[in-house]
Amino acid sequence: MDRVTSASTPEQPALAGLEVPAAPRRRRVAAPPGPAARLPVARVCVDLAPPHLDRPFEYLVPETLDDAARPGVRVKVRFAGQDVDGWLLERVEEAEHEGRLLPLRRVVSSEPVVAPAVARLARAVADRWAGSLADVLRLAVPPRHARVEGEDETAGSAGPGDVAGAAAHVAPGAPAWEAYRGGPAFLRHVLSGGAPRAVWTALPGTGEHRWAAAVAQAVTTTLLGGRGALVVVPDARDVERVCTALHETGLTDVSDGGPVARLVAEDGPAARYRAFLATLRGSARVVVGTRASAFAPVADLGLAVCWDDGDLQHAEPRAPYPHVREVLALRSELEGAALLVGGHARTVEAQHLVASGWAHEVSADRAGVRARTARVRALTSVELAREGPAAAARLPAPAWRVLRDALALGPVLVQVPRAGYVPVVACGRCRTPARCATCHGPLGLTSGDGPPSCGWCGRLATGWRCDECGAAALRSVRVGSERTAEELGRAFPGTTVRVSGARAAGGVLSEVPDRPALVVATPGAEPHAPTGYAAAVLLDAAVASAGERLGAEVDALRRWLGAAALVRPAGQVLLVGDGAARPTQALVRWDPAGLAERELDERAELRLPPAVRVAALTGTRDAVAAVVARVDVPVLEVLGPVPVPPDDRGAALEPEVRTLLRVPPADGAALAAAVAASVAIRSARREGGTVRVQMDPADVL
Repeated sequence: MDRVTSASTPEQPALAGLEVPAAPRRRRVAAPPGPAARLPVARVCVDLAPPHLDRPFEYLVPETLDDAARPGVRVKVRFAGQDVDGWLLERVEEAEHEGRLLPLRRVVSSEPVVAPAVARLARAVADRWAGSLADVLRLAVPPRHARVEGEDETAGSAGPGDVAGAAAHVAPGAPAWEAYRGGPAFLRHVLSGGAPRAVWTALPGTGEHRWAAAVAQAVTTTLLGGRGALVVVPDARDVERVCTALHETGLTDVSDGGPVARLVAEDGPAARYRAFLATLRGSARVVVGTRASAFAPVADLGLAVCWDDGDLQHAEPRAPYPHVREVLALRSELEGAALLVGGHARTVEAQHLVASGWAHEVSADRAGVRARTARVRALTSVELAREGPAAAARLPAPAWRVLRDALALGPVLVQVPRAGYVPVVACGRCRTPARCATCHGPLGLTSGDGPPSCGWCGRLATGWRCDECGAAALRSVRVGSERTAEELGRAFPGTTVRVSGARAAGGVLSEVPDRPALVVATPGAEPHAPTGYAAAVLLDAAVASAGERLGAEVDALRRWLGAAALVRPAGQVLLVGDGAARPTQALVRWDPAGLAERELDERAELRLPPAVRVAALTGTRDAVAAVVARVDVPVLEVLGPVPVPPDDRGAALEPEVRTLLRVPPADGAALAAAVAASVAIRSARREGGTVRVQMDPADVL
C-alpha cells in the first residue's frame, strides 16, 4: 500500500459509492458568566475536617447565581481539585484574597439553613470547645431532604395572632410557679421582654404542678410577650411530655396549625427536616427537642429551657463535644434571651452559675418541699442492725413490708442501677472477678440456666475455672433488672411485674396505669404513673453511688431524685444499701442544692472544673507532647502525661497518654484558642500520631 502524502487526501479513504463523512465540528465553549454586580464575593465555610481549614474561604458569585446565593444556603465549591459541600456565610463587596477567585459551582438548595444567629452561635461554640465551625454546623443543621423542601410552605402555619390567642388564657404567675421563690418574678421578667437567667430546682407534682406543665406555662408566657421559645430535654419521652403539656394550654403542633415543632432524631430524617424548615420559615415559634435542637433557628428567641442538665444525653459525643447547658448559655448571651436550667436535682455546673451570680436560684422553701415530697428513709446497715443476719439481704424485711403495703394503694417503683440478669459474676470461692479467657472482659449471666458469657466479645465461657484458685463455682456480684424482676415475681405471686429499660424485652416504658403492679426500671427509664407511685424502693445504693469519676455522688443523687419525684406526697421512698454518706443525707433531706454547693466548694479547693478550665489532650505520646509544647497561655498548669488505662483505650494500636492543661476561668477562652491553634499547626504540618481534644471533660477527671 502506498503511503498517503497529500494533506488534502483523507487518512481513511471511503469505499466507492459511499459518502465521505463530514469533518467533526468543534464544540463552542461558552464564556464563563461574569461576577454578580453587587456583593460579588461569597465567604464559605467548607465542610472539611482538617482543623487548619477552619476559616471562611472566598469564592466569586457568578451573575447566574446572584439571586440564589443568599447567606445561609448550601453550596458546592471547588476545593483542592474536587467538589465539596459548604455553607455560604455572607457576601461582601471586596475580597481579602489578592489572587483570582474560583466561582461557586452551584447552589444546592435555596433554603438559608444557617440563620445569622445560628452562624454566630456555631462560631462561639467552636471557639468555646476548641473545635471547628464545620464540625459545629454539622451538628446544628440536619441533613437535607429534597422532597420536604418542595412541600407547601404555608400548610399548617400559624400567624402571630393565632399564637397569642391560643396562649392568652395562661397568665404570668401560673399555678406551677407559685410554690417557688422567684418563680413568678421570673415569668414577669420574661413577659416584659427581659432576659433573666435562672437555675430551677423542680418539685414533684402531677397535673398542672408537674415539671412539664411548669415549662409549658413559661413557654406560653414567652409567646404572650411576642417572642419564641426553645425547650431541650434528654429524650423523646420527655419531648412528648412537654408537647402534651403545651397542648393542654392550647398550643398545638405546627402540622395542625399550631406554633409547636418537635425536633427529634427518632422521628426520622423527613419529619426532623420538616420541623427544622417550619422553624426556619417562621411557622413554628416553639421548638421542643433533644440535644441537636439547641441550635434550632427560632426567630426572636425569648426563652431557652434546658431540662435535667445532668443527663448524659445532653453531652454531645462528637467533636467538639459541646454540652446543651453551655450552648444555651452562650445563646442566651448572644441573642438576649432568658435561660431556664431546671431539674429535680442540681448539677455542680448549674450551682456554679448561681454562685458566680450569672444566674439566680428558683426553688421552694422548706415548707413547700415537705408538702410536695414523699417521706424518704435510708435503710443502711446501721438502720437494719436489729434485723440480724437478714440485714444483709438485698431486699430486707422493712423494704418487703413497704412493697406489700404499697401494692394495695397503687403501682410501686423499684429502681435497679444495672440492666440485664447478672451482669457481673465472680469466683464462688475466692471472690476474684470472673474474666473471659479470650479478651479478659467481664463475665456475666443472661439467664438463670445458661453458661456465663463475656460482656465484651460475647463468647460463652463454658467450662470456666478461676485462674486464682481453680474453682468452677460462680457467685453474683451485680444483680440486674431482669433478675430483680424474677425475684420479685416469686416474692409477690400474682402481682404484675413490669420491666422498663433499654435492654428490656418491652423497651423503655413511658407510662404505667394506676393499678397495683411492681415496676422494675433502670435509672432514667422510670415510667410515669398518672397520679404517682404509692412507693419507690431504690436498691443497691452502694453500687449507684460508687466510683471515682468526677461528680459520681451528685449524679447518684440525681438518679435517686428522678425516681423519688415520681412518688405521691403521701407515699414512701426507701434507699436500700450503704450508699455514700453525702448523697444519702441529701436524699433524706431532699436537698440537692446543698450537695451541689459542697461539691463546688471542694472542686474550687482542688482546682477542678467548673472552678477552673481544663483541656484534656489524649493520644500518642509524641503527638500530645508536640501540641502541648505550642500552647502558650499565662498561668498554665500542665498535668501529665499519664498512660491511659487499656479499658478506656479499647483496641488502640499504640499506647496512649493523657495530658491536662489547667488555667483559671478568666483564661479559659485563651486556652481554647491556643489549643485550637496548636492542633491546626499539627494538621497543616501533617504530624504523625493521634490527638483528641476535649474541654472540661468530666469523664476523664
